[in-house]
Amino acid sequence: MEERLKKIKLLLLDIDGVMTDGRIIFDSNGVESKFFNVKDGHGIKMLQRAGIEVGIISGRESIVVTNRAVELGIDRVFQKSLDKLTPYLRILDDTGLADEQVAFMGDDIIDIPVMRRVGFAAAPADAVEDVFPYAHFVARNRGGWGAVREICDLILKQQGAWESVTARYFG
Repeated sequence: MEERLKKIKLLLLDIDGVMTDGRIIFDSNGVESKFFNVKDGHGIKMLQRAGIEVGIISGRESIVVTNRAVELGIDRVFQKSLDKLTPYLRILDDTGLADEQVAFMGDDIIDIPVMRRVGFAAAPADAVEDVFPYAHFVARNRGGWGAVREICDLILKQQGAWESVTARYFG
């Protein structure tokens, strides 16, 4: 696992069930809401400070996701991707990265084709059971409750970037 993590240059994330707890709330006017975890967002920002890019591949399309991506400075955002392998291959082509340089966190069977390709595949604790055989790492936390932060911290620590990225907090 350590050797896989040392090669990571890009972390790709699913949204529903990974960056959120999977709930989708619609108010009486049809306005959608999702819950994001601020700790996950901070983990993403620390990864970016360490020079690791973060992207999103989601099966659904939502303005809420667009807004969260903008807030976090995530430029690679693919929504309404029912075939997640297609945007994944486009990302590889655009970046010149190889499979082993990419990590992905997914929680459902739609994520398995990408999980099978990447150098490091992760899943939140509450992912569907079929996903676990394809995960190199299963977070202790559920999706939307810190699972993304776990993989961010893991990558930073394995790449030796944790101390430099967190020095302002402990110094």
